[in-house]
Amino acid sequence: MLPKNDPTKPAVNTTEREERFLALMDKHMGILYKVSLAYCRETEDRKDLIQETTAQLWYAFDRYNSEYRFSTWMYRVALNVAIGFYRRETRRKRSISQLSDTSVENIVSPEQDDANPDIALLYRFIDGLKQLDRALMLLYLDNHSYLEIADVLGITETNVGTKISRIKVKLRDAFAKHDWSY
Repeated sequence: MLPKNDPTKPAVNTTEREERFLALMDKHMGILYKVSLAYCRETEDRKDLIQETTAQLWYAFDRYNSEYRFSTWMYRVALNVAIGFYRRETRRKRSISQLSDTSVENIVSPEQDDANPDIALLYRFIDGLKQLDRALMLLYLDNHSYLEIADVLGITETNVGTKISRIKVKLRDAFAKHDWSY
């Protein structure tokens, strides 16, 4: 169901709406790549998630309130779509066969083949987090404030700080246990 137009807003023709949407998407496309990388192990799944998220953003674009940052709204939509996608794909794959062990090659995008091994380890760590914590870390690593993270995830600012502190301790322990002789 498409959203009804708000009579208090001036009518925007389809071309202007498309141009505005495409300009904002072009500027913030990295958000979709980050979210898909964190929630999908396989390249094809990442592409499907990006496509599904883009469609949802387009359908919901009329409800975007331009008084707020587009990136915050985009993160909220992308994370909601990703969590639903992740749940559906996990159920589907479980019914077909057992999931294979995750390897760094499946997590890191092809563009990051030459990336620092620490980054690959960080993504592997993030992949092992619970869904909410994974979303929280993506936003935190993208330098969003606690207030912005709280707004996107629908939790309190205090809860954001507490969760980030706990994740940092886990991360520090994970890196300490890692063999650095490569």
